[in-house]
Amino acid sequence: MIVLLPVFRPSFRLVELLTGLGAGMPVVIVDDGSGTAAASIFDSARGRGATVLSHPVNRGKGAALKTGVAHIADVWPGRGVVCADADGQHSVEDIRRVAQHAEVTGRITLGARRFGSGTPLRSRFGNLFTAALFQAVSGTKIRDTQTGLRAFPATLLQWLLTVPGDGFDYEMQMLLAALEQGHPIDEVDIATTYIDGNSSSHFGALSDSARVYRPLLRSIARR
Repeated sequence: MIVLLPVFRPSFRLVELLTGLGAGMPVVIVDDGSGTAAASIFDSARGRGATVLSHPVNRGKGAALKTGVAHIADVWPGRGVVCADADGQHSVEDIRRVAQHAEVTGRITLGARRFGSGTPLRSRFGNLFTAALFQAVSGTKIRDTQTGLRAFPATLLQWLLTVPGDGFDYEMQMLLAALEQGHPIDEVDIATTYIDGNSSSHFGALSDSARVYRPLLRSIARR
């Protein structure tokens, strides 16, 4: 599988992740309009063999994922994709396990976090509420609807490009579309890691939450 990392203003944790992955899994990074401040980090990533694609301006996580998926489908036909965050939340071991599960089963595979006592309250309750709302709307229980660690078999890459959404809403749209179109979804337990209270996240509590919930509300309205 090919590792896809959508990033915006990354830290050197990105380089640490690449070091841990080594040469066994090709890596595609999509710089979603970080500007010149992160130039040295992307230079280091290229030096470790990663492919770095760039958006001249910030277009959103969904747009970055689509850019990476389209590139991978073109350059590595027949290879699946495992998408991960590059801020230290996902370990190399978990990335490999989620990717392997998708390769073996041919199913969409989510890395499902356990929201225990060390989880920031905003993240814990936000994820629990979203999971409950998702189940009420879709009829399917998914424990971690907002995980950034997701693997897809090669047969679904073109489908991923058809899912609407350019921001954080894209990942929710993807789950709803998968269930509507009969693509099975598995979950694999992964570690829950929050660094400095998840301060590196670029998720806007109000604006991005509204985008995430909008697809769910539209599904309710269609009933």
